[in-house]
Amino acid sequence: MEKIWLKHYPAGVPHEIDPSVCPTLRSLLEDSVGRYPERSAFEALGVSLNYARLDVLSQRFASYLQNQAGLTKGDRVALVLPNLLSYPVALFGILRGGFVAVNCNPMYTPTELTFQLKDSGARAVIILENFAATLEQALPGTAVRTVVLTRLGDLLGLRGPLVTAVARHVKRLVPPHGLRSTVAFHRALRLGATTPMTDVLVDPDDVAFLQYTGGTTGVPKAAVLRHRHVAANVLQISANLGEDLLTQPQVALTALPLYHIFALTVNAFLITRLGGTNVLVPDPRNLNALAELMRRRRFTFVSGVNTLFNGLLHTPAFRSADFSALRYTVGGGAAVQGAVARRWKEVTGCPVIEGYGLTEASPVVSTNPIDTTEHDGSVGFPVPSTEISVRGEDGQELGIDEVGELCVRGPQVMDGYWQKPEETRKVMTDDGFLRTGDLARIDERGRIFIVDRKKDLILVSGFNVYPNEIEAELAELEDVKEAAAVGIPDEKSGESVMLFIVPSNPRLTKERVMEFCRERFTAYKRPHDLSRIEFRESLPKSNIGKILRRNLREEYMSRNSSPSSPA
Repeated sequence: MEKIWLKHYPAGVPHEIDPSVCPTLRSLLEDSVGRYPERSAFEALGVSLNYARLDVLSQRFASYLQNQAGLTKGDRVALVLPNLLSYPVALFGILRGGFVAVNCNPMYTPTELTFQLKDSGARAVIILENFAATLEQALPGTAVRTVVLTRLGDLLGLRGPLVTAVARHVKRLVPPHGLRSTVAFHRALRLGATTPMTDVLVDPDDVAFLQYTGGTTGVPKAAVLRHRHVAANVLQISANLGEDLLTQPQVALTALPLYHIFALTVNAFLITRLGGTNVLVPDPRNLNALAELMRRRRFTFVSGVNTLFNGLLHTPAFRSADFSALRYTVGGGAAVQGAVARRWKEVTGCPVIEGYGLTEASPVVSTNPIDTTEHDGSVGFPVPSTEISVRGEDGQELGIDEVGELCVRGPQVMDGYWQKPEETRKVMTDDGFLRTGDLARIDERGRIFIVDRKKDLILVSGFNVYPNEIEAELAELEDVKEAAAVGIPDEKSGESVMLFIVPSNPRLTKERVMEFCRERFTAYKRPHDLSRIEFRESLPKSNIGKILRRNLREEYMSRNSSPSSPA
């Protein structure tokens, strides 16, 4: 479609980026190391790692992989790590050595980890010892020959041994395992220091990541992300957020896991390119500890998802934090609800700048302007050098405000899935656009409004019901902490709406929820009766906090053998 959004870009935002400014992720790091050697790059558990030290340690890890582990350019290395200082050291070592990073969720089951190790062909793994028992079960039949074990106390200086001892013997966070022939992370760094890193040529077309996606909607697939894809996206985000980001060193709260594409690009790479500091949070599920951290440390930049923002708003200690330095709150990963965005601004004084993206696009496709003051439900304009198109089931482009599948083309979009040509053909159009699987509309200014996931659409008697709409309205109801709407089979209407709700107050009743639904929704958008409303203590979530509607639907189906059975 015509790039109507360019007419509405804020002043100073370019229409296109110049990829030669930052051709690879290796050059991104090395440029920051040269510019900001004494600045803090990453902090975790009260200890800081500056850019100069990150430079040295990442070179040592690259050297270890090249010389002691015997890996060659293009070999895959799996990272099974939460947000600890060992993560950026290992990550940048992998990228500088010409290897391919395979990010794995540390909470994977042995079956899930086995699949990812086998599918990627990883030859080495670096893993926190807390999860070594899982790896022991996952290793048989894989190509892994080198296992590097890191500890919670690694890189924490004099405090390190105490932190490790408490994790092992007091909190008992390290289950027994029988892994043999492993190498301790600190030993790998010492071995790497004995031989200089081989200066391999890292080209923009080299693969940087096999980034897995699709686990919540089917068999996981690895998006092949090259250095040029992710580096371009960093430049696009920088351009869209404006030069204002460069006026002061950013201190970013990095609570989302770096192994997820959102935090990987927005925090690990964008903040690093700006010479900022990522304050790593190993366990963002502990909201009380996270709120206390925000009381002790002043942040300029917070990235998060709706459930994280909402959870913090329901944590008493959060409201007494010092938000005077906070200038940017970036939301993504799932729709940011209007009620949550409003409450966040009321408490922090900082509006949420919502964006949209997906793993296959490295991930950012669009963001709202940096001067956004109020949440309006849009995910903003396409970032520079990006084209969008909304298309119907027949593949034809739709007009303004018509709802269809959002398709994207740009330098940040992957070439395809790892060793899955058929899956690649399903999502890539003949003219080079990526089918996102998200339903959206474009307004007359070129702003994108995400309606919902195509696969989450509820079809009631031929009418489309969008879970995002239902959930956003329910967030306005007092005493509702979280809500999910899913479609369940129904003999009369094909599907009907089922609500799963986490109350914030025990006084909330199903009758009040139903009354609210009658006030806000037409008949086909609301539950038939009280049996279609279920209260929960929690909702299943992905590794970044996205509510897993599919899991709720499958659980309901397993409990109800007949499609018309009440909940």
